Amino acid sequence: MAGRGSAMHVARNKRTYVAKSGERRVYESVLVRRTYREAGKVRHETLANLSALPAGAVAAVEATLKGDRLVPAGQAVTITASLPHGHVAAVHAMAVKLGLPALLGPAGRARDLALALVISRVVAPASKLATLAWWDDTTLGADLGVAEASTDDIYAAMDWLAGRQDAIEAQLAARHLAPEANPGRMALFGLSSSWLEGTHCPLAARGYSRDGKKGNLQIEYGLLTDPEGRPVAVRVFAGNTGDPAAFTGIVKVLRDKFALAKMVMVGDRGMITSARIKALNQPEDDGAPPPDPYGWITALRAPAIKKLMADDGPLQLSLFDQQDLAEITSPDFPGERLICCRNPVLAEERARKREDLLQATEKLLAPLTARVAAGRLHGAARIGVEAGKVVSKYKMGKHFDLAITDDSLTVTRRQNQIDAEAALDGIYVLRTPVPGDQLDAPAVVSAYKNLSRVERDFRSIKSDDLDLRPVYHRLEERVRTHVLICMLASYLTWHLRRAWAPLTFTDEDPPASGDPVAPARRSTRAQAKASYQHDGAGRPYRSFRGLLKHLATLTRNQVRFAGTSITVPMLAEPTPTQRQAFDLLGTPIPLTLT
Repeated sequence: MAGRGSAMHVARNKRTYVAKSGERRVYESVLVRRTYREAGKVRHETLANLSALPAGAVAAVEATLKGDRLVPAGQAVTITASLPHGHVAAVHAMAVKLGLPALLGPAGRARDLALALVISRVVAPASKLATLAWWDDTTLGADLGVAEASTDDIYAAMDWLAGRQDAIEAQLAARHLAPEANPGRMALFGLSSSWLEGTHCPLAARGYSRDGKKGNLQIEYGLLTDPEGRPVAVRVFAGNTGDPAAFTGIVKVLRDKFALAKMVMVGDRGMITSARIKALNQPEDDGAPPPDPYGWITALRAPAIKKLMADDGPLQLSLFDQQDLAEITSPDFPGERLICCRNPVLAEERARKREDLLQATEKLLAPLTARVAAGRLHGAARIGVEAGKVVSKYKMGKHFDLAITDDSLTVTRRQNQIDAEAALDGIYVLRTPVPGDQLDAPAVVSAYKNLSRVERDFRSIKSDDLDLRPVYHRLEERVRTHVLICMLASYLTWHLRRAWAPLTFTDEDPPASGDPVAPARRSTRAQAKASYQHDGAGRPYRSFRGLLKHLATLTRNQVRFAGTSITVPMLAEPTPTQRQAFDLLGTPIPLTLT
């Protein structure tokens, strides 16, 4: 028998019989057999009976006899590498959807590096050197071909991008500020600052710090957006540049570089001053007025509002008896409309805050008064110095009278001053030359309040998402390019936040208010998100940054199967949230970025 050469196989034999009870029963026997021919006939030789073995063991024997190679479970597959993939794949997918690669410039290594810097700023904001090391830890480096880049490569790409800034921003302006996309021809502009590390940057200067870093050198940068707050352009200025000068600079960019006519610029009261308004449409060198006069919307400062209220002026509190919005005119502002608003919620909050600060100042002054009365502090000069420190702590000195002698200190409130300030609580006045048939009063108020969207962009750029500050670069052009990269990353983030609103705490559909003066409110759905923290399927809502971290758990693994030396890329099984994140972007989960 042993000499008969033939392949073994597993045979399954079934037999059926009927028991005395009438029950029909089926038995199966599993046999290992060898089949061969003898004298022209097919013969079967049974080598083993496997009927008592578990089904899994029988399947293993059967597979082996068919020629399959079986290995221990732990050795069948080897994962040779695993890199985070989902977060960079999602941001790259949005960049491609927005046409960002083509927007940056012609294809090439410089563009790949610039795109990688923008995507990295969204996903994992860090210094350029830290970003360079991080590329090896994700699929971004390998897929964009930047994993082996050097610091010189990065700086060369930044210099290349700096030369492309005007072209990039001109395309964004045509996309979002041109009349076809922006019928109201409206643009928002705001100015912020960030501190620098080091002392040799030509742009570094001491100025008004919006970061609370009063002792640090800083830069200023102005952000131009469309009415929705979508970033379009950014300009960097020296750290001691004032708001009005920055406004003049951006208007020149709009006119000369973007060729946009008859725009309506929206800026805060410190930016669009009377001097800037006068210069906005001043005659050209030939004495002719500009062919594309610009409109504007801004607000009056408190002294101007007081003047409107004084001596039975056009602004009286009786205007707000039946409404919270009224339009007036004044000979002090010829050719302009003045839209007066009173927000009772804001008025109540300001009154509460002022009283709290007054009481806090009086509490600090009480021990000082006791020291003077006890003779532990004497001399008018010394008492005045100590009292000045106290009343300036909360900036309430204007509301107190201090009577000081060599041995006494008397503190009284300036109630008339307090009452005069309280009369302005919650009142603000907007000014614009835009005619009413082009923009009615409620629309003017809404446009000005849209400046909060620029402030939201600044929060995203500076701290919440992109971590622009502090700035470590020394060369002026590198500083400007660093801010440009952050602006382009903000453009990406703006669209990602909107696309991923169903997965995050973002309000997907803020309710439209019939009263533009009233405070903005969240929708019922957004309030439910904040309260329950989970959707109907039990999945948690996440912050934007938290969603990116969750996407990072979707890895791309290099897998090697037993008996081979070749590895193949395979994605981990996505979670439902990860699948939905890509569905909201309108793209399948890609195995590779390119």
